[in-house]
Amino acid sequence: MAKYRDGMAEFHDLLNERSVLLIDGAMGTELFARGLESGDPPELWNVDEPDRVRAVHQAYVDSGSDLFLTNSFGGTHYRLALHKLQDRVVELNEAAARIGREVADAADRTVLVAGSMGPTGELLEPMGSMSTDACAAAFESQAEGLAAGGAHVLWIETMSSLEELEAAVVGARRACDLPIVATMSFDTAGRTMMGVTGTAAAELALRLGIDGVGANCGNNLADTEAAIVEMATAAPGLVLISKGNAGIPEWRGTELHYSGSPEVMAAYAVRAREAGARIIGACCGSSPEHLNLMRRVLDGDEPVPEVEVEVATTRLVAKKRSGRRRRG
Repeated sequence: MAKYRDGMAEFHDLLNERSVLLIDGAMGTELFARGLESGDPPELWNVDEPDRVRAVHQAYVDSGSDLFLTNSFGGTHYRLALHKLQDRVVELNEAAARIGREVADAADRTVLVAGSMGPTGELLEPMGSMSTDACAAAFESQAEGLAAGGAHVLWIETMSSLEELEAAVVGARRACDLPIVATMSFDTAGRTMMGVTGTAAAELALRLGIDGVGANCGNNLADTEAAIVEMATAAPGLVLISKGNAGIPEWRGTELHYSGSPEVMAAYAVRAREAGARIIGACCGSSPEHLNLMRRVLDGDEPVPEVEVEVATTRLVAKKRSGRRRRG
């Protein structure tokens, strides 16, 4: 296991310096806007189009993000095998982190690089054919590359299964001693696709001793926020992360659009902070424009926008009016 204590210190030092950290928004849509074609592996751009990947990171830093995710969401050999890139796991992940460090190190303030580690897309035994050991090994190789490229923290995200999350942590820890955080996607009546609750996710995070836990992506902001509330109750004192989608996805012909404007996401950021989240950002459908307003509202430079707020209930999502609040 490689030693990367500087990453551990920098991550916790930044958390101690600021009450809330802002993380970035969507990567995929920003790459598509820069020419990535549907079906192409985004991770390959880390070596083929590094300037375009760098531009996405720079846009989020310019919008006020304190940390951002590398372009490595599908960086396990299981996902890369879909594009016959399974033999380039370490190379592509190292390149992703290295690009991130170039941007972060050039910033005029402390900005950290989080190594994105998404799900394998496979099911663990007995529901599927992937063994726990094979799963851990896949994340170990990915973490090796991210650590070698200079990531400050490993960011396991969009998980649905507690078993896969735990295997990812095991694999990551075999590779290095960087801080680890994990987020799950709550998209099925307030639970993950595999039936996991926010409480169960927080309890696992405590048992594993990771550095933070939270919710990202998801079906709607309401379920994401409800999961954070559950986590705060189950694990007070644990660093919580909220990185919700920009509203609700809606199909318009053949294109997917998200209902969340920058104002919707800025109001959400304040609610996430009030629920106990220490790291707040956005996921699918968001852009640097969303993050910029979130930054200004969280800092008190802009009032909280008045928006319709979805409220998670037992069986449905209701709406209420969110008024403007005073700053300070």
